[in-house]
Amino acid sequence: MPGLMLLDTPSLYYRAFYGIPESMTAPDGMPVNAVRGVIDMIAMLIRRYSPEEMVACMDADWRPAFRVAAIPTYKTHRVAGDGAEETPGTLAPQVPVLERVLDAVGIARVGVPGYEADDVMGTLTARASGQVDVVTGDRDLFQLVDDDRPVRVLYTARGVKNLQLVDETAVSEKYGVPGRAYADFATLRGDPSDGLPGVPGVGDKTAAALITAFGSLEALLRAVDEDGSGQGGPDRPGAVLTAGQRARLSAAREYLRVAPGVVRVARDAPVPETGFALPAAPRDPEALAGLSERYGLGSPVERLISAL
Repeated sequence: MPGLMLLDTPSLYYRAFYGIPESMTAPDGMPVNAVRGVIDMIAMLIRRYSPEEMVACMDADWRPAFRVAAIPTYKTHRVAGDGAEETPGTLAPQVPVLERVLDAVGIARVGVPGYEADDVMGTLTARASGQVDVVTGDRDLFQLVDDDRPVRVLYTARGVKNLQLVDETAVSEKYGVPGRAYADFATLRGDPSDGLPGVPGVGDKTAAALITAFGSLEALLRAVDEDGSGQGGPDRPGAVLTAGQRARLSAAREYLRVAPGVVRVARDAPVPETGFALPAAPRDPEALAGLSERYGLGSPVERLISAL
């Protein structure tokens, strides 16, 4: 049983929003499909995994300045006309409602100015002394898996009822790289959904082969930079770059210099030290009852209370 469960809350409420019909409404007609969906997801996770601690990690800044400064195209396709994140009109009003429900229940909700939810999860994972489960639909967080600690990802791509348990073996089988090397692999390959160009001409297979051969992005770049031979170092004597690979990596050297700071989640964000224990009963039953009545959340709230 996990000691700590970290929820990628934005990932979960987007999944709920697109997975549950907007016909799920409050008494006044406001759609509450995302709110209801996330409440039911949390209830299911508590029943199935019995975590001792839980944190709903939030995007206090969905497009942090330090990432944009490194790669200006970072998430540009998601920027709305006012500079905020482009969010479906019927989802945006639901997020504050969900936050109020989490607060009334007593589930810790953490966001840090200047950082994304991913960075909160990365920092809390780095601090944890026991088992950690990260619940997300974002492959970027595969970089956190660590069998030795252990840290695993509960991946929601097939739905919360069909969670994929992702450990280092699963990452290796799927992508052909050691689990902890996923961020290096993703840096080389790029990710159009986040505005990360990657190295032109380097796709999944080549990225996996290079990281597997050289062990890390740092070692790969040393082979490009040190003498131009493309030879692996003493720890990787058999690793050799082709002339074409060396040329492509050299041409993308500036991108590869800054991209790791964008792709890798922060492990040292100023996340407050606070209690994350999962409550046995709602923290503020009166507020929760009011929210339940106001937004027509009776059934999912009852299921969550029962799970607690």
